[in-house]
Amino acid sequence: MPYFTPVASLFSLLLLIATVRADCECGYTVNGTLYTDLIESDFLHMKTINESGWIPQKYTVDPGRARGPYGKAASPEQIVVNPLKSRYDWAGDGIKGGDAGAQIIVGGGDPGEGGLIPMGEIDTNRTDILYGSIRAAIKLTGIPGTCGAFFWYLNDTQEIDMEFLSSQFNATSHPVNLVLQSQESLAAGFNAGNTDAFQLHQLPFDPSGGFHEYRFDWFNDHVDFYADGVLLKTMSGDAVPSSPGHLALSQWSNGDPKWSGGPPAEDAVMTVSYIKGYFNSSDTARQDDWTNRCTDINAPNATCEVPEITAPPQGNESAKTFFFSQQKNMTVNQSVPNGNSDTGLSGAWSVQPSTQAIFTILLLSSFVLFTEWWS
Repeated sequence: MPYFTPVASLFSLLLLIATVRADCECGYTVNGTLYTDLIESDFLHMKTINESGWIPQKYTVDPGRARGPYGKAASPEQIVVNPLKSRYDWAGDGIKGGDAGAQIIVGGGDPGEGGLIPMGEIDTNRTDILYGSIRAAIKLTGIPGTCGAFFWYLNDTQEIDMEFLSSQFNATSHPVNLVLQSQESLAAGFNAGNTDAFQLHQLPFDPSGGFHEYRFDWFNDHVDFYADGVLLKTMSGDAVPSSPGHLALSQWSNGDPKWSGGPPAEDAVMTVSYIKGYFNSSDTARQDDWTNRCTDINAPNATCEVPEITAPPQGNESAKTFFFSQQKNMTVNQSVPNGNSDTGLSGAWSVQPSTQAIFTILLLSSFVLFTEWWS
């Protein structure tokens, strides 16, 4: 009667380990472009910003450097995590009242001559983001006097910006400022308004009336800007960044009547329900990780297409968007903190082999050992 020898058993086990595959091992595609890494943050169900891979910023900028009559004071206290009351919901009020999500707050009231206006900013802890498709679902404030910003940043001459000035919102005007900060804008006193890398684009909706997805796709020679999946503008030329950097969201005011206006008369809240980024990494260790895990890019499910939204992400149905990090076996070897480890939606950091693969290997190991013992 045939039986497994210890050597054959070990060989079979190692062979299985070598051949077990995870979905999306080679990356994620957007309109045919492959990206190796991802960041996904579901703020609707997150209980602490520390679980998210985002860092609340703490700094001050005096009025002179802020280029306004007031300075700015960023602090973690201006970031409020406000998850939904039920883990099964995708829209509604948070446990602290008001819109659920990560709230970024500008303090209201006059801080006094030369004073500092309280503001909030969160940055990714990853600074290796080099080209990618980045999107965030945001509800802007309707209180005049702030600048809400969703951006990629390396320095003041390499920056991709989608900025919303609440003072520009009214019954007939709801614009977004699309900006590539560059050497040209630096030469103009940090004013990109007279360069080819700026556009004031009117939106067909009120950004303060509900959540909408804002997105930019960054390539080596151009940047595409979107709102709710609709292409708004393509910018190209020397202003397109070419070095790695990080992502950020902020809301601020410096009282400059030509830009943010303000300060707001009362606390102004910008709420973020999710951020998703699919990108390539400049880090050699991450590049080596991709080479090691992507053994056959043409294998079934080796790459996964990023689903696009079909409606603004508001309301229980449309706000329930797709997260790879909330699926099994789709973020192996990805550093994807999503804060949902106790919600039943997904695990925490997905840097280990897939649970399914480990379970399969353990089952086989038990079978092999039993067979050898029986023989």
